[in-house]
Amino acid sequence: MVDKREIPAIVSTQWLAKSLDEPKLVILDIRSSDRYKDGHIPGAVNVPFQSWAVVRKGLLMELPKADQLFKIIGSAGIKSDSPVVVVSKTDIPHDTADVTRVACTLIYAGVNNVAVLNGGHNKWLKERKPLSDKIVKPKPSACKGQLNKAIFTTKEHVEKQLGKSVIIDTRAPDEYFGITQDLFTEKPGHIPGAVCLPAPWVWTEAGTYKSTKEIREMAAGVVGPDKSREIIVYCGVGGYSSTWCFLLRELLGYNDVKIYDGAAQEWTADPEAPVVKYRWH
Repeated sequence: MVDKREIPAIVSTQWLAKSLDEPKLVILDIRSSDRYKDGHIPGAVNVPFQSWAVVRKGLLMELPKADQLFKIIGSAGIKSDSPVVVVSKTDIPHDTADVTRVACTLIYAGVNNVAVLNGGHNKWLKERKPLSDKIVKPKPSACKGQLNKAIFTTKEHVEKQLGKSVIIDTRAPDEYFGITQDLFTEKPGHIPGAVCLPAPWVWTEAGTYKSTKEIREMAAGVVGPDKSREIIVYCGVGGYSSTWCFLLRELLGYNDVKIYDGAAQEWTADPEAPVVKYRWH
């Protein structure tokens, strides 16, 4: 949460350039190994995004099992008290969502000081900041944090909270409304009572985040100002939802924000689960 932070939730390229020599800082590059080898931020370690999400029971982008997750984190040299900056490309919106997905996964694993690089590797490259082709092989750490299970939730919990908690659909408005159907869902529409707060709204065309003021206004307008109420966010499979989860929790200070990890993919696969079309709530 915000009060545990030692670094900002969103860091600039200037901030990172000045912090490259910080001994505890881990720069986590989640691009493909080929892109990493072609040039990366000096000192960055490479753990491609595919390592951070698994397919389970036919559902995409699920959390790895705890032992495997801690192994991945430890192999990157990350400890529970490490400040971590997650970096990827920002070619398309889903690239930027991958970054927050990894950030939320690290927070789930008990690593609290996680930030994302504003503009990602693309902005770093555009500004002609230093690059390295040296493959960084970190000293493995014995990362065994305490899982923060409050940040991810299940279909059963969502069903119990219908009409009680704020449920946010972070997909495009046409997918929420049911005009178009998400590629990963069995039927169009949204979970009853869900409000629409699309993740792509928070990014500029250059792949950077809009101002905190704008993001705060978006959240207050759709979610409301009550930061103690439970908020459940979901999308198609678990990428876009992580963006709003990260921003609400780590940037804006909402206290109880959860990702429904099964997402619309799981919900719509259940013929008994209700889906609403052509309504904005």
